[in-house]
Amino acid sequence: MDELKGKVAIVTGASKGIGAAIARRFAEAGAAVVVNYASSKEDADKVVGDILRDGGKAVAIQADASKRADVKRLFDETKAAFGTPSILVNNAGVYRFGPLEDVTEAEFHRQFDTNVLSTILTTQEAVRAFDGRGGSVINLSTISSANPVPNSVVYSASKSAVDTITRALADELVGRKIRVNAIAPGMTETEGLAVAGIDGETASNIAATLPMGRLGKPDDIARVAVFLASDQSAWLTGERITASGGQR
Repeated sequence: MDELKGKVAIVTGASKGIGAAIARRFAEAGAAVVVNYASSKEDADKVVGDILRDGGKAVAIQADASKRADVKRLFDETKAAFGTPSILVNNAGVYRFGPLEDVTEAEFHRQFDTNVLSTILTTQEAVRAFDGRGGSVINLSTISSANPVPNSVVYSASKSAVDTITRALADELVGRKIRVNAIAPGMTETEGLAVAGIDGETASNIAATLPMGRLGKPDDIARVAVFLASDQSAWLTGERITASGGQR
């Protein structure tokens, strides 16, 4: 696989789950990959180690993607390590499910800062880094942005904002040869299921109701990301690709 040969990619929140799978797939496709993490250094270093053992190029860089100074440093350190990036994956995200009466200002800002503000700040910096040469921005959404479930009001709203950012910036940046697309995963087997309170038995019961009979795996999403980052999707911008095994 060499769809991304010679390219430099930044993947935010790439220490585990979908972000880690995207980082591994990008490296397999030939990209030099920056594995961004906020606090999980050990996990990020493991992803980098896996990539290096397979003959790829990767480095872990700590940065809080919701902080402008951290984002600038992330891009500066990327350029120092590998050169100018042309791919940005806005994967960093948090969530918490609960009823309306449990929503707090602090939780609202936690989710919107990480899921929405970070997407804007990193894309701002990416536009400066791409510097007229063009590139691909890939935002991670969710099927819940269009079909929200109970107890997800803040999370679903934040990802709806990501969808809108994707469409707005696709139109705004097309003249600079920058494509902006989103991937909307369905329920995917990551460490986050436990955080959401979904145990193995519940996950299996949900999987049995889905059209393809299973939950998604991080690599299912990563393969779509490779497509959107590559020239194979050169005619796509402003799209939201649902990767859910038929789940709606």
